[in-house]
Amino acid sequence: MFGGKQEGTDLLAYIREGREMTQGEKLRLIVSLSIPSILAQISATVMFFIDASMVGHLGAKASAAIGLVETTGWLMGGLASAASMGFSVQVAHAIGANDFERARRVLRQSLVCCTIWAMAISLTAIAISGPLPHWLGGSEEITHDASLYFAIIGFCGIFFQLEGLAGSMLKCSGNMKIPSMLNILMCVMDVCFNVLFIYVLDLGVMGAAMGTGAAELITAILMLYFLLCRSDILHLKGRPGSFRPKMDVVGNAFKIGGPMGLQHTLMGSAQVVSTLIVAPLGTMAIAAHSLGIIVESLCYMPGYGLAEAATTLVGQSFGAGQRALTRSFARMSAGLGMLVMTLMGVLMFVFASELMSLMTPVDEIIRLGTECLRIEAFAEPMFAAAIVCNGVFIGAGDTLKPAIMSLLSMWGVRLTLAALLATTYGLPGVWTAMAIELTFRGCIFLLRMFRGGWLKKIQ
Repeated sequence: MFGGKQEGTDLLAYIREGREMTQGEKLRLIVSLSIPSILAQISATVMFFIDASMVGHLGAKASAAIGLVETTGWLMGGLASAASMGFSVQVAHAIGANDFERARRVLRQSLVCCTIWAMAISLTAIAISGPLPHWLGGSEEITHDASLYFAIIGFCGIFFQLEGLAGSMLKCSGNMKIPSMLNILMCVMDVCFNVLFIYVLDLGVMGAAMGTGAAELITAILMLYFLLCRSDILHLKGRPGSFRPKMDVVGNAFKIGGPMGLQHTLMGSAQVVSTLIVAPLGTMAIAAHSLGIIVESLCYMPGYGLAEAATTLVGQSFGAGQRALTRSFARMSAGLGMLVMTLMGVLMFVFASELMSLMTPVDEIIRLGTECLRIEAFAEPMFAAAIVCNGVFIGAGDTLKPAIMSLLSMWGVRLTLAALLATTYGLPGVWTAMAIELTFRGCIFLLRMFRGGWLKKIQ
């Protein structure tokens, strides 16, 4: 189904051994690593789709309450992911160089550092949960539910951090199947817990947050078990070593993850500003914006699956010192991502109304969401380029310049245009600005990938 674990493992060994690979072998390796991740991403989106639909059928106020603080939640998740990637990219490089002991040493230190980081994020989220909806311009009818939802999600941040770290480590070692299967399981559990908490126990918006947190906790435990006890390369069982953070590892993690963290902070802040632009348009616009983003994620999840495969392949090729192979994996991954997301964009354009109808019974929200999705469909090919190229740059440990490029694009193009267009065209104007910015970002990322400056540090 996934191209075979043995085949993927053998082809990954070619990278470490410096063996020549045909174009067909490269393509099979990209596909074998990306398909499990793509299926997990799509499954996650479908389950989140169902999750949001459950809340949506509670009414526009419930959807708006979650939508109001959703972008701030993405900011938290981005900071957690940046910390995980700061360490897991080092693991990919070490594995590519056949230095498995260093890979495990980085892993031990990452567990300590990321746990401390997650606790800091969670405490901050809980502290700001009360005033946050008011800061974002939410109306009184949704602020209470929004605060409660964000506080619970913030409390569960440590589960998200550890699940993400363990999954990232497994993927960078070449094991895409286990993290993908567990992510699919997490989505199924999320829906089951939501049925329990939202409907059976009648907890509404609070139940949606509790269901997500419970699913993340169980998945984090399982993910850590497979990493620490079952991974062929990275398991720590019977392999004693120090967990004390060392300056070389932490310093490298900061060099890789620091720009990503700054990018997520400012990009997340930009999403919050985008929410501030949408909020004055009313409860219907907030709900349509939030639900439309969920529907659109069905399109770009395959891009993120391919980006994860690109991070692994580029990271190990980079660590092995194979410049030509690194460049080849980068270009093939980007091309495949653009092809897949172009097809997804066509499907989204055609079935936009039907997809929005599954999310909510409110006609005005369906109409607004459909119009926005059809605008966004035209940006999907270049959005794919931006997503996969970013995965390539992360695999090479090159995160500063892409972060700057993303921030300039987001703040200089999207928000500027959104603020101008929202006053005249409402929510469709905001989504037009989004489509223009994603196309621009994809173009500049492709240009940088083909120029090859990110390959300079390869040894």
